[in-house]
Amino acid sequence: MGNQVIRIGSVGVGGIWSGVHEPGIRKSPNLELVAICDIDREKLDAVGEKYGIPAERRFTDYHDLIRCPDVDAVDICTSNDAHFEIAMAAIEAGKPYDLEKPITMTAAQAKQLAQATRVKALPNMVCFSYRFKAAARYARELIASGKIGRVYHVDMQYFQAWGLPRFNTPRVWRFVKSRTGSGALGDLGCHALDLVRFVTGKEYTRLVGHVGTYVHERQNLDGTGMGPVDVDDFCNYMADMEDAISVSFQITRFGYGRGNYQRMEIYGSEGAIVYSLDAQPGEEDVIEVCTGDVYAEGRVFSRLPIPDRCRSDQMQSFADILLKKGDGLAATVEDGLKNQQAVDAVLASAEQGKWLVL
Repeated sequence: MGNQVIRIGSVGVGGIWSGVHEPGIRKSPNLELVAICDIDREKLDAVGEKYGIPAERRFTDYHDLIRCPDVDAVDICTSNDAHFEIAMAAIEAGKPYDLEKPITMTAAQAKQLAQATRVKALPNMVCFSYRFKAAARYARELIASGKIGRVYHVDMQYFQAWGLPRFNTPRVWRFVKSRTGSGALGDLGCHALDLVRFVTGKEYTRLVGHVGTYVHERQNLDGTGMGPVDVDDFCNYMADMEDAISVSFQITRFGYGRGNYQRMEIYGSEGAIVYSLDAQPGEEDVIEVCTGDVYAEGRVFSRLPIPDRCRSDQMQSFADILLKKGDGLAATVEDGLKNQQAVDAVLASAEQGKWLVL
């Protein structure tokens, strides 16, 4: 990889790939898309034609893509149920990988994946994409430098609207437990868990969860009538972290009027930070801060300009990791393991109706 161009093979060319991964690969001066894989042959060929991938490097079996000598690193963007086996195959082949979240279906699988990666000492990245938001990075920096003193509370919301009955969303794989593991929790809640860990720099010590489903049946994709929804539409959970930080989470796909809305409020002994994403149309990530007696007494939160050093790109970060010049802020499979342990604990806690220690 000394030539500074890393040849990428992507497995799974659906929405997250076309919306985030492919544009990031194209934008990076260090990455080149050379192979693609998808179980849908029609989609595979359409994508191959669009991006100029020759027929001999369009694969329906991920083993063939991983074995391909032209592929230096594997980009995994499939449904959750396929993450573990594809990542394990990449590890066995000794190829670095990046992996969508949640990394596996269970914490046991995640542990196996992390151990195998560790043994081979393979470069890797987990796509917790909100770590690349400049406002989140700036919040992390401000907290680490002691600008808001001791952190007491974090309140984290992540709301989308597409699950609402008015959208008639069919029974896509995200509503099927055998393919996704959990619903809003694994889709949105795992991002929220990672983001709070990222900005505070602390680990979870115990969790309690509550989950629920509003729409129990949705139209099957093949038009054969209705099929059951066996995952959560929303989840609320609380956590304790190291240093006695208390955290609350609200996660839903039933947030009327929301697109990809996040709001994280962090309250410390000497100040407070509010991070928000997609709060207004056309507005990306924003950070507001209240610190100092005059602002505290006036209850004034001021929006801060974000320094350029906090700006980053997910796929370029993967390239930097492979070129041994990463900034250390991207998530790794070890972060993915801690995240999956927390996700599993939320689900188990919701079932048992009690706090669970991590």
